[in-house]
Amino acid sequence: MINVTLIQSDIIWEDRISNLKKYQEKINQIESTDLIILPEMFTTGFSMSPKGISENMNGETIKWMKQNAHKMNSAICGSIIIEEDSKYFNRFIWVNPDGSIHHYDKRHLFSFAGENENYTAGGEKIIIEYKGWKICPLICYDLRFPVWSRNSEDYDLLIYVANWPDKRKSAWKSLLTARAIENQCYVIGVNRVGEDSKNYYSGDSSLINALGETLYTNSHIEEIYSNTISKYDLNKVRTQLPFLNDKDNFKIIN
Repeated sequence: MINVTLIQSDIIWEDRISNLKKYQEKINQIESTDLIILPEMFTTGFSMSPKGISENMNGETIKWMKQNAHKMNSAICGSIIIEEDSKYFNRFIWVNPDGSIHHYDKRHLFSFAGENENYTAGGEKIIIEYKGWKICPLICYDLRFPVWSRNSEDYDLLIYVANWPDKRKSAWKSLLTARAIENQCYVIGVNRVGEDSKNYYSGDSSLINALGETLYTNSHIEEIYSNTISKYDLNKVRTQLPFLNDKDNFKIIN
């Protein structure tokens, strides 16, 4: 069993200090959890102007995540803008309670908004092992690419953090469910609410089980939601319906 907490929140445009203050107030309301999940680019919004608002891996947000992971005795994760080797990355950061870090750089950059012109794509999928669970972190647009998301690593939980606009929420909901069913895993999608200069975001953050059943979803409001998910229930589904045994073998060429 693992307790997961989804934080669906508005994001103040390109204002790290105000956003961290907002999230701190929300985290302070959580009594106990094993994992806190924040949206994509949770300190800035989905900005295509990374210069001047990016951080490095020793920056303020990483320090803030470490402090909260330690204080809450919980892992904390979400994506932020990172500058490294004169390149910018939309990077998913996972911080364990002991301060150790895992990271994943967004593979599929959203060319429709020019993300590919301002950021460098990642090329490595990672699996995080935490409290007996194997967890695969991905970011927003990755959701549209089932080959990259495919459960070739026998992971248990697939996480998407996002800034996914309301006008395409039907795709968001449908694809989260599809990824859960085809990969026989829990899927968590944490999306923002509110608006920026280009889009309105309805949230629709969700928790879905391996049968494709929605255990939680909510729209339009800021909310902190926690629930406990069961490895026993997951393994029961996989034993009774061993569909992953028949999956295709393939290799992704970068």
